[in-house]
Amino acid sequence: MTPPQVVVHRDKELMAKAAAARLITKVVDAQAARGSASVVLTGGRNGNALLAALAEAPARDAVDWSRLDLWWGDERFLPEGDPDRNYTQARAALLDAVPLDPARVHPMPASDSPFGNDVDAAAEAYAEELAKAAGPQDHGPVPTFDVLMLGVGPDTHVASLFPEHPGVRETERMVIGVRGAPKPPPTRISLTLPAIRAAREVWLLAAGEDKANAVAIALSGAGEIQAPAAGAHGRGRTLWLLDKAAAAQLPKQLYPLASA
Repeated sequence: MTPPQVVVHRDKELMAKAAAARLITKVVDAQAARGSASVVLTGGRNGNALLAALAEAPARDAVDWSRLDLWWGDERFLPEGDPDRNYTQARAALLDAVPLDPARVHPMPASDSPFGNDVDAAAEAYAEELAKAAGPQDHGPVPTFDVLMLGVGPDTHVASLFPEHPGVRETERMVIGVRGAPKPPPTRISLTLPAIRAAREVWLLAAGEDKANAVAIALSGAGEIQAPAAGAHGRGRTLWLLDKAAAAQLPKQLYPLASA
């Protein structure tokens, strides 16, 4: 595993625009190399800010949206269309404005899906959908995502994997139902660390002074059970995209050439 790279931007607005530009380049390169690209989206303020910046980016038309697969790292187990669902927010920020192939957009099941309130059955169905998309060239029962994005919570959680919670200890299943999450709503669906680690690149997004302690803990060598963000890494690259406020507690030698 290669050490994580840290990029620090002046503020959260610049971070969102730069991350969107970086994502456009990565998707275009993947489509040129392999014909299509796959990205795992994250919710929250930083994930949605990136999508909004992508919607406004002049270079967005360089992406062949019909050859892009979109997945989610986690989801709030709420009814379809609920404004708190990551999928609902992603549609408003970007997805409804670009010509995606609906068959290649893979939201996690809602609580009023055919699985009803059975979050474990919904998680298993999503795992099966991922397994069907995985090919012989992939490393197990999930596709090798080109980019998997994660927001970092103030408690170091990523996706819906919370410190000391059962989900962060999962080593076999790719998708799990989460109950009793310390952040509302308590019932969620989440990729696990083994699924996250299947990605070529994992990008962790954090902006704001309320994230500074979590960023410092996760990059200090903490264990993944206590700090789930510390266990999120890609096969080829792990990239932390921060603003100055979120990086405030990091030693400057972690990003001597990477600030912008």
